[in-house]
Amino acid sequence: MNTIAPTTQRSPLHDFLAPDSIAIVGASADPTKRGYKAMVGLIKDGYPGTIYPINPKVDRVLGVKAYASLADIPGTADLALICTPASSVPGLLIECGKKGVKGAVILASGFRETGRPEGIQLEQDLMDAARRSGVRIIGPNTSGMFNLHKKVNLLALNNIKAGDIGLISQSGNMLLSLVLEAERNGHVGFSTYAGPGNQADIGFNDYLRYLGEDPHTRVATLYVEGFRDGRRFLDAARAITALKPVVVYKSGSTEAGQKAASSHTGALAGSYAMTVDLLRQVGVSVVQHSDEILPVAEGLGLLQKARGKRVAVVADGGGQATIASDRLSEAGLELAELSETTRRRLGEILVPQASLVNPVDVAGSSDANPALLADCLEIVADDDNVDSIFLVGMFGGYYTRFAEDLLGGEMRGAEAMIELARRTDKPLVVYSLYAPVNPPALRRLHEAGLPVYSSIEQAVRVLSALGERGIYLAASAGRQSLPAVTPDGAAQAAFAAAQAEGRDLFEFEAKALLRAHGVVVPEELLACAADDLAGIAERFGDQPVAMKVVSKDILHKSDAGGVKLNVRGEAGMRVAFDQIMASARAYDPQAVIKGVLLAPMARKGTEVIIGVIRDPIFGPVLMFGLGGIFVEILEDVVFRAIPLSPHDASSMLEQIKSRKILGGVRGEAAVDKDALVDLLLKVSSIAEAYPQIVELDLNPVIALVDGYAVVDARIIVDRASSAAKEGPQ
Repeated sequence: MNTIAPTTQRSPLHDFLAPDSIAIVGASADPTKRGYKAMVGLIKDGYPGTIYPINPKVDRVLGVKAYASLADIPGTADLALICTPASSVPGLLIECGKKGVKGAVILASGFRETGRPEGIQLEQDLMDAARRSGVRIIGPNTSGMFNLHKKVNLLALNNIKAGDIGLISQSGNMLLSLVLEAERNGHVGFSTYAGPGNQADIGFNDYLRYLGEDPHTRVATLYVEGFRDGRRFLDAARAITALKPVVVYKSGSTEAGQKAASSHTGALAGSYAMTVDLLRQVGVSVVQHSDEILPVAEGLGLLQKARGKRVAVVADGGGQATIASDRLSEAGLELAELSETTRRRLGEILVPQASLVNPVDVAGSSDANPALLADCLEIVADDDNVDSIFLVGMFGGYYTRFAEDLLGGEMRGAEAMIELARRTDKPLVVYSLYAPVNPPALRRLHEAGLPVYSSIEQAVRVLSALGERGIYLAASAGRQSLPAVTPDGAAQAAFAAAQAEGRDLFEFEAKALLRAHGVVVPEELLACAADDLAGIAERFGDQPVAMKVVSKDILHKSDAGGVKLNVRGEAGMRVAFDQIMASARAYDPQAVIKGVLLAPMARKGTEVIIGVIRDPIFGPVLMFGLGGIFVEILEDVVFRAIPLSPHDASSMLEQIKSRKILGGVRGEAAVDKDALVDLLLKVSSIAEAYPQIVELDLNPVIALVDGYAVVDARIIVDRASSAAKEGPQ
């Protein structure tokens, strides 16, 4: 079992998520109270540690000696479950600290999630008390926690099986849904669960590090409505995904969903598409549908990874083979091209009408001998072109569908599949239409650790996750990010001037910064007055130029009539200069106009956009996509957290939906992808080196067959940092 390396500092959460003693503050004999359910869960499951019920009104709770207060318990408790109203919590935390309690689960709501000033203040009071007492907080507004390997079942859930899936969920109902789904599955169990609630103290990154270290957890699974500190979570995920799979379902994928998430446990939700990209950047398996959470977690826990995306399908029916092929293609997986040797070997054991190309359709060959399917699986597993194997059809139900004496053949087939899984590193995923009734052969596969699914779509999602994880791990050597550049003195002076004047960088200042750090930027000259144009015209000669207004008050230059293209010669420049100045003044009579910027027209190429934002949750993030009108129409952009590695940068080019355009279409030559990757890495390093950059837009950048041309550059400056330095006036 992989865990975090011993040199990593041990998570303090072990002290109370695996407690040897528990205090139930608000323990009760009333079945409607949470203090009752927690007591029942501990007693029913046979918790071997010490239980301290806290209730000043009774001597015993469910037969266990009760105490009037935390101060009265002998010794200490590793964990306190606080079931009392919100207003009582800060004082109780002080009592916890005096008794050496390490962690507290706070069930009450009425804190920051309400959005009301009194709730926000109460949570601040809670955290002040927690800091003074040294007690770590799960919640508040949490559904609770369990650790089934320690027999800590504070939710008193029935029929829940101990297993290797660690679960963190901001929704108590989602927890219940997954527990019920696991009960129906019959083969899936859980290790530790915690509801982070408001994340007032402990965040998703803390829980993930704990699950990464937990020897009972093979796969960490999270239902997330919003991160409090996304950057810390990415750092934790990068460390954990190198050791074990991490599955995340992020709610709020639509505007309506984001609004709902914001009101539920006070989650802070950013752009869904951006969040998904950043999670995948650090190796997280992101699922898009709630019914995929448990199947993907189970599949990754059992099978871990595949070498790549090439799948061999073996089916006992043409219809389902076709459906499987369609779903695989939609998921970005590939039908492996079977070698001539593989096809010949299949032909030797299958009937003449069988399809020997992928998907392999045995065409009735297995009707009288279902173990033949295992033979086919062994043959395709030997093919070097195959990364994973997908059995599709009715395996497990032959003895029901055709004849009872076929049960022996199915059991032999199951044993052969199990042996195949032991000797190959290529994962075998099984879909059977008989999975819901769990016949003997499928039960045997389950017992041996082979996942069986009742949905082709879920099975394909598992195969996709296995392939993604294998590719991510294989590329880990190329994920070393480049160091930030050393800030340039002239650029720092430009930032200082912009902050002092309450403006953003002028375009020529932004381009000068880029140029100082190795970005190829075309030569450009600033005309502050019409008389400057003679020298500029002499410098550029007969080249057609672009002319753009320079003003801190005019952000959208085209809207103000502040752009002229394909201007030639001094006379043309003078006419364009006068037109630009007149249009700009008409657009905003109060605008302060510094001049007009002139640069040679860029060659024809493909317009892309490169941008940087400082996200309040995830910190600096880089965006790439098709530029110009494509941005508005297609919204075909992808994101990566800064700093980028070379692999991160190159993967952005391959992820956009319109990636074929970069490769050249309809007779157009392919763009210089190496140059774009280099530009992305340089922009990443620049953004990391200059915290004054709030936003950066290079739109468009013209991607050429031999390089690129940065046509427009805009840098939004952090005004707050300047105000903080100046202080009150």
